[in-house]
Order: sequence, then structure tokens, then C-alpha cells
Amino acid sequence: MRKVNYDKYPSTKISGMILHGWNDVSKKLKDCLDHTSVLAVDLYTGVHEDEMLEVLHNLFPTLIIDMRNLMKPEAEIKAMTKRLMTDDVLFGYVTNLSLIDYFDSEKLEAARRQIAQTDQVIVMGAGASLVVPADATLVYVDMARWEIQQRFRAHEVKALGIDNRLDAVSLQYKRGYFNDWRILDRYKNELFDRVDYWLDTNVKGDPKMIDRQTFFKGINQTISGPFRVVPFFDPAPWGGQWMKEVCGLDPTRKNYGWCFDCVPEENSLYLNVDGVLFEMPSINVVLLRSRDLLGEPVEARFGKDFPIRFDFLDTVGGGNLSLQVHPTTQFIRDSFGMYYTQDESYYLLDAKEGATVYLGLKTGINREDMISDLREAQKGNIVFDAERYVNRLPAKKHDHYLIPGGTVHCSGAGALVLEISSTPNLFTFKLWDWQRLGLDGKPRPINVERGKCVVDWKRDTEYVYNHLANQVTLVAEGDGWCEERTGLHPNEFIETRRHWFSKTVTHNTHGSVNVLNLVEGDEAVVKSPTGAFEPFVVHYAETFIVPACVGQYTITPCGDTAGKQYATIKAYVRY
Repeated sequence: MRKVNYDKYPSTKISGMILHGWNDVSKKLKDCLDHTSVLAVDLYTGVHEDEMLEVLHNLFPTLIIDMRNLMKPEAEIKAMTKRLMTDDVLFGYVTNLSLIDYFDSEKLEAARRQIAQTDQVIVMGAGASLVVPADATLVYVDMARWEIQQRFRAHEVKALGIDNRLDAVSLQYKRGYFNDWRILDRYKNELFDRVDYWLDTNVKGDPKMIDRQTFFKGINQTISGPFRVVPFFDPAPWGGQWMKEVCGLDPTRKNYGWCFDCVPEENSLYLNVDGVLFEMPSINVVLLRSRDLLGEPVEARFGKDFPIRFDFLDTVGGGNLSLQVHPTTQFIRDSFGMYYTQDESYYLLDAKEGATVYLGLKTGINREDMISDLREAQKGNIVFDAERYVNRLPAKKHDHYLIPGGTVHCSGAGALVLEISSTPNLFTFKLWDWQRLGLDGKPRPINVERGKCVVDWKRDTEYVYNHLANQVTLVAEGDGWCEERTGLHPNEFIETRRHWFSKTVTHNTHGSVNVLNLVEGDEAVVKSPTGAFEPFVVHYAETFIVPACVGQYTITPCGDTAGKQYATIKAYVRY
């Protein structure tokens, strides 16, 4: 068995001001209220607002204003967002609303007058900065999206402007993904230079607070060299057992299907402030330092979106993923308002005997027959014969299969897939789910009608072998290393390079963010030839980000390397 060295709690280590616990945090908030007379506690959706209000009431202000009371009526907000939420259980449309659209302008103005005439005022809620004077103390209560999703599952938190706690989890997530999170990210992006203190309440009852200087010190330290975001793990109907052993997860859990270890829109970033972990959304780094992180050409193309996603799919001891297809660029624009699609690839970090990948359609199949069979299977009238229509390829460790949008695919059982893809992470049209129920005991949504609109029927057997399966070419080699191009497909904007090495190998970002995973070898160290950042140690299966601004860096195997091969897979944006 491999020794577990996967770090589940990576962090950026800094020194600075940090307060831990409600007692110390409340004292600081009281001091701020006494000093400036107005305290604004702005927040992201997903915060336990009742907990926050209780703490603020115990500061004994003259007046507390809850920003929810200044919003438009809930019925009006639901009507305003209906076109974005749609009637679909999974998919909405990307919002063009702003936070100010949620508020009653007369109520906002009345609140401003009331604040101006009152001493010792606390304003709490999303949008608090909209009504307080410029010299008020501004505290921002941030929230990691993964924790928000856990609170959705527990039906604990309200959405922006409405109480949807009784809604299905999928509907809560849809409102967050398509509307609330985008609105609040844009709003937060305007506040960074105004916020005096950042409050972490991701763990209920265990708050931590840092000041502005510590916050920016953490951001700047993070962006100065390689870093990792905080991975999170989730079970799946098809989930496996591999990650339990390699990543050191709870062995009593039935399975783990997912590991999201580089999705900055979803992951957290830990700042280790003098030994105390402060959690924030890693999207803050993207919002604040997009050019340094992504590189100027990538930023020009994607703005403040991080375009590369790495995650694990574990089917070792599990089952097949759903047979699926991702939308084409035009379809995702027209249907959901996204400007690029979820092209992806499967890199086999591990594969057990008998592992397979379903990829592309068999040459000569009848498309009408396939769609008819999928529809009948969706109704429960037949069992869909996947192997009649879809290529089933044997898969082995370090294979790489390319999956541009429109390609029918799924991983079979017995594999640990490192999924390397573009970032849109919701747009999977399931065609067939192997007569399986979801973790909630209900059938998972099938999207044959959407899927049939985007299937590329030319991705047949010959196309798969000529263009999608293991398209590996040698690029360069030297003493103790070689570089291979493994993809991706010409339709995809991501390039991937694999380096095999037993000695130090030199890399260069060439102006684009690099995302890497150590796919072979126990441990390696990333260094700057000029000493621009501290040596950064990575372990097997860990994904790490090298900001574009780093430029040249080296990766060296650690320990006894005699007779051992190390390998990284690297992704970056072509331009």
C-alpha cells in the first residue's frame, strides 16, 4: 500500500492579525462600532444570518438594520428572476442582474436618512455597503461555495432576497450557480478596497476574523508562487474506493465518487495565519489578481473566470458513470447564456484490470434507432444497449482520452479518472444511467432531448482512434526527462503536456496559468531558479496551480529516485 501523503488541508502561511472565537471577534466589532458609530456587516449568501444577528444584537447598538427588510417583496424578486431560473430542475440562464436590482430604492433612501440621524447603528446583510457612509467600518462575511452546498443539503440558508430553504437541493444550487453567486461576486469585486475586516463563519460557532492588511498579504503571498486550493470530496451513485486509501478519507463511508481539487469558483483557499486556518473562497484570488494569475492573453479572453478545471472521478470498486454528452458552444450560449462550453478529457491516473472508457459512437449506427432506444429506456420500457451504439475501449493507467463537446462518453468501472476540462461544471446531459437511482433514492434527471441536439454523429469509431484516444507525441527530451503532448483536441482551448522525469525538469508558464498534477511518484518539489518563491512540495495525486506571473520554474523528484519514474500532467490555455 502507498503511504498516504496527500494533503487535504493545503494553505498559504503568513503572519498577521487574526481573531478566533465569538468572544474576541465581538470585542473587536464593538470597538469598531464605538469608534465609527456605524458598523456595516456585509455578507455572501449562505451565511447563517440568525447566528450573525444574535451576535450583533449582543453589541447593544441603538439600531440594527437587516438588509433583507429593504429588499423588494419576495414575490417581485421571484418574478424578476423567473426567466433566469426557468422551469428546469437543473438548468437556468446566466443572470444579468445586479445586487441593486433587489432593493426598493425608497427603502434604501429612508435607511440612509435613519442612519445619518442615529448613533451606534449596525447594518447587516448582503448590500450593507449600499446604505452606510464612507467612514463606516465595513466587515465582510465571506462564504465558500462548498460549505454553501452543504447548507443547501441541510435546508439551512436562504437565497438572495427569498426564502427557498424548502426547495429541492438542485433548485437551491441552480439559483446559486446561475444567479446569486454571480451577482455577489460582481458586487464583492467592487468592495475589496473598502473592506476593513474579513470574517470566516464557514464552521458554525467557530468564527475567525482578519484585517484588511492580513487579507491582502495572504492574497499576494498566494499569487507569488505555486499554490493549491482546498480539495473537497463527495459520494456518488457510481462512487469507488480508491480515494479512501490514496487521499486518506473516512474508510467507513460507503464511497467517494468526486474530488474537486482545482475548481477555483467552487473551492476554498486557506490562509494559515500564525497557525490558525482562515477559509475564504479561492475565487477571491481570481477576482483580485486575474492578470497575474491567468496571464494577460488568458485574462483578455476569459476575464475573471478561471478556465481550467481538474477533478477526480473514482469508479474503482464502483460503477459506470452515466452515459453522457456535453453541449456545443453555440448550444450552451443559446440555452444557458454561457460563453464557452464544457470540453474535457479523461486522464487515467489509475486503472484496474478490466477498466474501460465509453467514447464516441460505433461506425454505421442508425441515429434514429439510438435516440428511439434512449427515449424508451428513459420511460423504463427497455434496457438501453450501450455497446450496440457506443465504443467501449479498454483503459489502462496513464491513458488519455479527449472529449470535445458533442462526444458521447463515460468512464467505466475500475478507473480513477483525472478529469481535465474547461470550467463550466454543470452542463452534463445524461443519456442513460444504467437503471440506477441517485443517492436520494430517486432517478437522476435524463436529458435525451437536449442531448440529441448536441451529439456529433461524426465522432465514430475511426474518429475516436484517430483523434481522441491516446494522441501522444514526443515534444522534447533531455537528460533524465522527456516531454509529451497528450492533447487536447483542436476544438478545445486547453493544451496538455506530460513530463516523465527522474531528474530536475524546467518548465515555463509562457504567459498562461499552468495547472499540474503529480501523476507518478510520491513527492516532488517545485522551485524558482531565482528564488522568487519558497520551495513548494507536492505529493502524488495533488493538483497545484502555477500563476502565469511565475514564469520559469523547476520540478525535482524527492527522496531516493533510483529506478523510479516521476510524471506530471500539465494543462494551460493555448493562444
